[in-house]
Amino acid sequence: MTSHVKNTLVTTAAIAGALAATTLFNTTTVKADTTSSAPVTTTTSATKDTAIASAQAKVNSASAAVVSAQAAYGSASTAASDAAAKTAAASASAAATSSAVANAQAAADSASAVKSTADANLASAQSTAAKTSAAKSSTSAAVVSAQSAVASASAKASDADSAVASAEAGQTVTANLMKSDDPTQQSVAAGFFAKQVTIKQDGSDYLITLTLSSGNGFIKSMTLNGEQPTATTANGDTGTYTYKVSAAVLAKGSATLAFALQTPLGAMNQTALLDIDTTIFNGLLAAKSDADAALTSAQAALSTAKTNAAKVAQVTSSAASAATAAATVASDAAVVATSAATNLTSAQAANSTAQAALTSAQVAQAAADATLATAKANLDSANAALTSAQAELKSAQNIVVVTPASSAASSASSTASSAGSAASSATNSAASAATATSNVASSALTTTVTSAVVATPATTKKATSSTPASSTTAKTLPQTGNENQSALVALGLAILTLGIYPMMKRKHA
Repeated sequence: MTSHVKNTLVTTAAIAGALAATTLFNTTTVKADTTSSAPVTTTTSATKDTAIASAQAKVNSASAAVVSAQAAYGSASTAASDAAAKTAAASASAAATSSAVANAQAAADSASAVKSTADANLASAQSTAAKTSAAKSSTSAAVVSAQSAVASASAKASDADSAVASAEAGQTVTANLMKSDDPTQQSVAAGFFAKQVTIKQDGSDYLITLTLSSGNGFIKSMTLNGEQPTATTANGDTGTYTYKVSAAVLAKGSATLAFALQTPLGAMNQTALLDIDTTIFNGLLAAKSDADAALTSAQAALSTAKTNAAKVAQVTSSAASAATAAATVASDAAVVATSAATNLTSAQAANSTAQAALTSAQVAQAAADATLATAKANLDSANAALTSAQAELKSAQNIVVVTPASSAASSASSTASSAGSAASSATNSAASAATATSNVASSALTTTVTSAVVATPATTKKATSSTPASSTTAKTLPQTGNENQSALVALGLAILTLGIYPMMKRKHA
């Protein structure tokens, strides 16, 4: 049982107690005021009792309705307050999740931009690495080609060197002796020499060996370009003469041979031109020179190719390292972007849930507010009904009962009526006070409610006795308190009737 209901029950008990106490124990005698200008209603006691009982039942019913309405209003107020608190919490949660979504979206956008940049850098680095790798392959191929060219040129140079070395070790070439004064005519001495001469390298010079096939005994001396032979041999009428000549002489292909002869006809001196056919030998030298030049060129090309290959290899290595680093950065950026996207999805889901909760809380709050408004309207209506019932009860209690009888009976009746009116007024005052107490307690429980209960004034109007229409003289009840015995008995019965009957009515209501 809530405190509100307890207060209501206490208030109701107070009303009942006040009514009973006033009815049973209030013995105040009110003077009849024959000069009052207030209108009075005259009727029979039974009719008045019926009216009071009916009005009292309405008051009791209206009071119960107020208590019920106040309880409903309190419950609705609590529910509305709880709903408002839940709506505020849901709103704060929705705001927080919305902020989280905005932050997650910004993080996802930033991570996506970083990933795009990293991917572009990776693509560029991979393109550069591919180009440098192709260049490295090309330069490597150039090195291989240059190495092959060097090998080939080296082989040719070696062959040329071998041919020249072989020739220089003893190359046999054709030689003719021509007249010194007519190089187109063969010299007489040509018949004494062999057609072949031997050429052999001697350092930077060359050695030419001439062979005499006959007539060696007639020769006293023989020079070649004024130079004496470096070696001679004699074998009867034959012999050999070896001369040292320069490469220039050999390249020229001719030299002057001078003879000092001792013949049967006497001593004589003759000259002749030694025409040496160095075509074969010179060809070997040219081939050797070309081969040597080709080898030198191939070796230079190989050196250049190796240098280029080394540079390209360095660039390729750097490009490959850059591509690897870019791949790492791109991979890390992808991980961050994926994580940011996941966080965004989670934040969006949380925000959707929070928004749905907010919507639900707002709907619940609207329903609670509507229920509260309805409860407030019901409470106002119940208070209005209670006010109306209290007014009706007051009106019923103010009814003046007139009973036709003898003068003494009339006096007793008037006195009893006055006493009943006083008792009713006291009862009405007590009920009004109790109702006011109930309203104050209800207002204290629900501070937002403005009670529409109108308390019945605590003052009691003076009862006015009515004079029968046929009477021209109004008698007043004695004010000394020494009324006759029958009047006192009638007054007690009236008071007892006015107090107990409403109390019993309330008891069975």
